[in-house]
Amino acid sequence: MRFAVLGPGALGCLMAAKLAEAVTTFGDSLWVLDHNRERAEAIQHQGIIYEKFDKKKQYPIKACADPAVISRVDVLFLCVKSYDLKSALDFCRPLLASGTLIVFMQNGIAHLELQNQVGAAVPVYGCTSEGATYLGVGHTRHAGEGTTFLGCLGNPDMGAGRQMLDRAVSRLRTGGLSVSLSDTILVRLWAKLFINVGINALTAIHDCRNGDLLSLPEAVTEMRAAVSEAEHVAITKGIIVENDPYQTTINVCRSTAANISSMRQDVLKKKRTEIDAINGAVVREAELLGLSAPVNASIVKRMQEIEQGYAGQRAGA
Repeated sequence: MRFAVLGPGALGCLMAAKLAEAVTTFGDSLWVLDHNRERAEAIQHQGIIYEKFDKKKQYPIKACADPAVISRVDVLFLCVKSYDLKSALDFCRPLLASGTLIVFMQNGIAHLELQNQVGAAVPVYGCTSEGATYLGVGHTRHAGEGTTFLGCLGNPDMGAGRQMLDRAVSRLRTGGLSVSLSDTILVRLWAKLFINVGINALTAIHDCRNGDLLSLPEAVTEMRAAVSEAEHVAITKGIIVENDPYQTTINVCRSTAANISSMRQDVLKKKRTEIDAINGAVVREAELLGLSAPVNASIVKRMQEIEQGYAGQRAGA
């Protein structure tokens, strides 16, 4: 089988490392694809560096900035930010053929709108609670173990694609990840959205690690309200809500207490965040349903102000 990972950020490098652990055993090929030529060349030279606790391992890997070099693949993991997805799909067209599995690994739910923009490829959606921290070009730290679910929306006729998906799951498991197929991936994506809504932006706004939110009464109040708004939207849309989203968010805060959320990582690096795909998506969905989500709207506005602040700093530099 031919695998490719587009987007060597924290999660992309983690996925590439885990696939690299397995593909040689099965005689597969693996590429990392990056639109940035310098980064791609650096990864081609050094490989992927994977850290976990006090252990570090380096995986030799093929990397490039030109999809045409790779040609078609069987499975493509899209690990770019949600706001880069449309341009990423255009960029990776040469990799896609009839039956190619294109696995979306984004936060939020904005990427669900793109399932009809993959041509003859088969869209698969991933939902993961793995924790990863970007340490540098091609360098990731596995900050916390979790579970990854992969599945399709509805019940598409995947044909041979189902066999390829089973093989992809097998490779990731061989690499050491906990991966399962899900027939209810939409429910799982929303369940993760509730958690992201309650944690990511608030850790960026309050400049703290996940667990520290629970010691801030104002943050806990906002968390409860933001998650409640998202839950109300989901129920109104007919999405099945399992367990208590707010209590689950609290539990995740505790179990990932030392983690730095992906949104806070972006803010610390003065990068654009995925606020529009997370809290912003709740606001948009609420408006479409004739509902309101004022707490999420306030969080979006504050995050936009933070981004505009450091964007202005860069412009004035």
